[in-house]
Amino acid sequence: MRVKVLILRAAGTNCDLETGFAFEKCGAEVTFRHIWTMAPEELRNYQILVLPGGFTYGDYLGAGTILAHELRTRFQEEILSFIDKGGLILGVCNGFQVLVKTGLLPGLSGYFRVEATLVENESGRFEDRWVYLRPEKTNCIFLKGIDSVFELPVAHAEGRFLAPDAVIHKMREEGMVALRYTNSDGSPPGYPGNPNGSIDDIAGITDPTGQILGLMPHPERFIDPFHHPRHTREMIGFLAGYEILKRGVDYVRKNL
Repeated sequence: MRVKVLILRAAGTNCDLETGFAFEKCGAEVTFRHIWTMAPEELRNYQILVLPGGFTYGDYLGAGTILAHELRTRFQEEILSFIDKGGLILGVCNGFQVLVKTGLLPGLSGYFRVEATLVENESGRFEDRWVYLRPEKTNCIFLKGIDSVFELPVAHAEGRFLAPDAVIHKMREEGMVALRYTNSDGSPPGYPGNPNGSIDDIAGITDPTGQILGLMPHPERFIDPFHHPRHTREMIGFLAGYEILKRGVDYVRKNL
């Protein structure tokens, strides 16, 4: 079957084309739509919804806040139906910020209830580097079968994940912390291994169903060995970004 991916744009989105290219490389059929020109019911035509990186609406009122409001007010019922039918949602960087501020993540007490946030990096500066990530034990579809430390690049100014202690505790208990920043050996990092100061070294989270993944690192920027900064000095085997996206595409092809 054709796996149909919708990449939803807004003013300030700037990672849509490379994200679309990455999904096409994984065998998906990609459509780009601007939220102002899309009717909510059109979401029914797709199996994967992607909110790519960028600076939607200039990050005014906080990163992802305005697009999150648009999704809550215009797309809420269609998104709930989309999830109920098994659709996958991926939010990368600004897309992760949108999912959290929409209340789709973490989704502990139901969707569209805001339980966490992403704020300015602890360093007070834009962080742009490659980081090590440790996948945790979750039911996240995009990470299924990935069980060793890997690398991806980050590029953000507001990536510090924060939530009340009770929310963090429940996320740990229910296996919703999908990715943590780490050192190359899997041990807890300091700065800059954790580039933003996220509580509990959280780099990405999933919802209770495993259908939604939000992460600050950019999988679309590591789908080829030549993307890796050490490709001239060593053999690059595991293409983490490609593997993450491909798992989503393969799941839809087999199950939806």
